[in-house]
Amino acid sequence: MDIEQAKVVSLQEKHQTLERQLSEAKEQDLTRRAELNIASDEIANMKKKHAKEVTDLEIELDRKERMWKDASEEVKELRRDLERERENVSVLKATVNVQSSSQLTITAENTALKAQYSALQGEHEASLKRNSELTTKMEEMQKNLEAARWEAMESEAIRRKLHNMVQELKGNIRVFCRVRPVLSSDLPESSTGSPSSSTSPEDFEKLQEELKANMSFPDRDHKEIVLRSSSESATGQERIENYNFSFDRVFRPESTQAQVFEEISMLAQSCIDGYNVCIFAYGQTGSGKSFTMEGGLSEATQGMIPRAVEQVFRGAEQLKTKGWEYKMEGQFVEIYNETINDLLGKGEFDKKKHEIKHDVKTGSTRVTDIMVVPLQSPTQVRTLLSSAQSRRSVAATLMNERSSRSHSVFTLRISGSNASTGETCEGCLNLVDLAGSERINVSFGSGFGTGGLGNGSADKERLKETQSINRSLSALGDVIAALGEKSERGDKHIPYRNSKLTYLLQNSLSGNSKTLMVLNLSPLAAHMSESLTSLRFATKVNNTTIGTAKKQIRGS
Repeated sequence: MDIEQAKVVSLQEKHQTLERQLSEAKEQDLTRRAELNIASDEIANMKKKHAKEVTDLEIELDRKERMWKDASEEVKELRRDLERERENVSVLKATVNVQSSSQLTITAENTALKAQYSALQGEHEASLKRNSELTTKMEEMQKNLEAARWEAMESEAIRRKLHNMVQELKGNIRVFCRVRPVLSSDLPESSTGSPSSSTSPEDFEKLQEELKANMSFPDRDHKEIVLRSSSESATGQERIENYNFSFDRVFRPESTQAQVFEEISMLAQSCIDGYNVCIFAYGQTGSGKSFTMEGGLSEATQGMIPRAVEQVFRGAEQLKTKGWEYKMEGQFVEIYNETINDLLGKGEFDKKKHEIKHDVKTGSTRVTDIMVVPLQSPTQVRTLLSSAQSRRSVAATLMNERSSRSHSVFTLRISGSNASTGETCEGCLNLVDLAGSERINVSFGSGFGTGGLGNGSADKERLKETQSINRSLSALGDVIAALGEKSERGDKHIPYRNSKLTYLLQNSLSGNSKTLMVLNLSPLAAHMSESLTSLRFATKVNNTTIGTAKKQIRGS
């Protein structure tokens, strides 16, 4: 039993030992299984990582392949560029070889330029010094200029005063006489205004001399004109009569437009200085009035109107340096059969009733409902004159194939102000081209003396025109005569209202204006009687005293 017990005990110990070993084996198996699971997880993670790395490597490989392809292309392009650069280098080497020889020259020039720069620096410093000195001098000159400007203004005031005194000493109504030359249209052989082709120059001059009246200009001062006529007495003896006339200036047939205007230009200056000025041309039809006043197309043949306008603009421009600013406006009217027409207007003649208005306070004259144009330049005035001339009434008479049958009056108004001195002035320049003055029997022949009308209604109209012209010119003579009597007695009525012409020129004849009459004469012997009538009328005007012109101040 003991042995069996001992075996049982031994078996129990072995069994316990085996259980412990089995337990340890189970624990080891669990541990190994846990380690195996961990290893499996690690293997799975490693597989994923490996797969990812493989994918990344494949992508990188593709990228590298593309980069390799691009690099290959770039290498090819670079090789081509390298070849081109090698060629350029070869060219540049050749250029360098060529330019190397000029480098020495450039170096020498550079050295010279540096020396020149140094010299210029010295000159610049000297120039700065001179500039400083000039600045100082300029400041002194500006002070002197300001003083001179005020002195010029004072001198201008003195000049205006002296200019007006000179004009007053010459007389406020002055008369010039101008004799036109014999024209080719005056010759009987010509109907086109030129001598016959068969006429030699000597015969042409001889014909001119035969047509001339006996006129002479005896004095050196160009102020006298003498007409001579011969007639047979009852006893058969030749009787010679001399007619002597003297005026402020007499212009011979060879006188130019510029010479005539030289005597008139001072009156244009008076207009700028603030005085009313009136210049009117008088004479029979065909004596050259329109040529004197309006002239021809060339600069040398320009008449008194465009020349006076240019003088006014030129004088106004010169006075800008002395602080004066001027504004100008113009109007142009005609008086035809005692009706006023606007030559610058657009409507039909004789449709509007224009009235003449005088301002006693300012001494100005206005015509109602007419076009008044602001004037900017002499060129604009010439354009207006050309337009107005085309609207003037013209008709045929025996005295002149195309004769102006109306009085025309161009009026230029100028107003000035001087901001520096506070002075203002207003001037008015009237330039008048009177209709032709001649007797009815001279214009239309002897038919009117017996009551005949020759060409019917056309002749009636011409007769009416001539009668109207002569009435207005007669009214002008009456006004001149009345002014002469008023200067002696002081209480004479002046009949300005007897015609539209004298009423329009009232302020030009009453002493508020400096007035000049240009008497135009025909040189032809056939016109001797008309010339004598015109000369006697001009003498009456020249002997008339109308008073002292007054300066027109704006607002006074």
